Amino acid sequence: MTQLATRPSVQAWRLFDATVLRTQRLSPSFLRVTFGGPDLTDLGDDRDDQRVKLILPAPDGSLDVGDSDGLSWYQDLLAREEARRNPVRTYTSRRVRAYEGELDVDFVLHGDEGPASRWAAQASIGDRVKLCGPNLVHGGPYGGTGFRPAPGTDRFLLVADETAVPAALAILEGLPATATGAVLLEVPHAADALEVAAPAGVQVRWFGRDGLPHGSLVEPAVRGLLDQWLGADPAQPAEQAGDADSVDPDGIVWDVPAEPVRGDFYAWLAGEAGVVTRLRRALVREHGVDRRSVAFMGYWRAGRPES
Repeated sequence: MTQLATRPSVQAWRLFDATVLRTQRLSPSFLRVTFGGPDLTDLGDDRDDQRVKLILPAPDGSLDVGDSDGLSWYQDLLAREEARRNPVRTYTSRRVRAYEGELDVDFVLHGDEGPASRWAAQASIGDRVKLCGPNLVHGGPYGGTGFRPAPGTDRFLLVADETAVPAALAILEGLPATATGAVLLEVPHAADALEVAAPAGVQVRWFGRDGLPHGSLVEPAVRGLLDQWLGADPAQPAEQAGDADSVDPDGIVWDVPAEPVRGDFYAWLAGEAGVVTRLRRALVREHGVDRRSVAFMGYWRAGRPES
């Protein structure tokens, strides 16, 4: 009996070669870098807050991270000496134009505090990077998104600081024209507010901290909105099953419910870990919102520098 050859499975994610095509300063804190190259015609995209990993040149300038279809490249990098270890950071695919072989990524500039901000501030046309992202050949879904409302949900609450603004705006662009709700965005400066298109029923509010602590403006705004939507001074609900905050040993805060339920609305919270944790508590513990209708992601934690 003839043994039929088995076609190897196609990986959902792979490595891509890319170069800087152009840069655009969007505001004092935001810089858009457009990457391109023939390889990116195979870059997939599940839309909304699709994440990709950006792999930058190592301190010695090298950009060799192994086989594009391999799955062990990250472990290989960790095993290298520091001079040859490429920085890896996660960003949102602000826009993917696979038919043109292009990808837009919006960076937050915060000086020389981290390798990604430092690289972006100096990025020039022709600079090479590697990307790890969805493989279009796979066909999807690829994973790497956190916005997963239940079918039929029509009211939304999106809350983000500057690190999550690109993801929030990508989600906003994908909402149906009939959507209602609010998008609250806290950024370093009032001048960082960007022009955005939103459904008529979705309110977009920008909060420029201008030196105030993270969360000091957006937290009271969210609480006021919840009082307006759900009523002020609600009865304290019993803690829901599985409601313990999702914090791993490294202090990472991240919970994207696998089986969301349709309720009064769906909330997506992303940014500084302490801020999004407090906001989730306000939703779930103080206002009784079903935890399965709240996705919250701590993109970073105050006091922990970017390595």
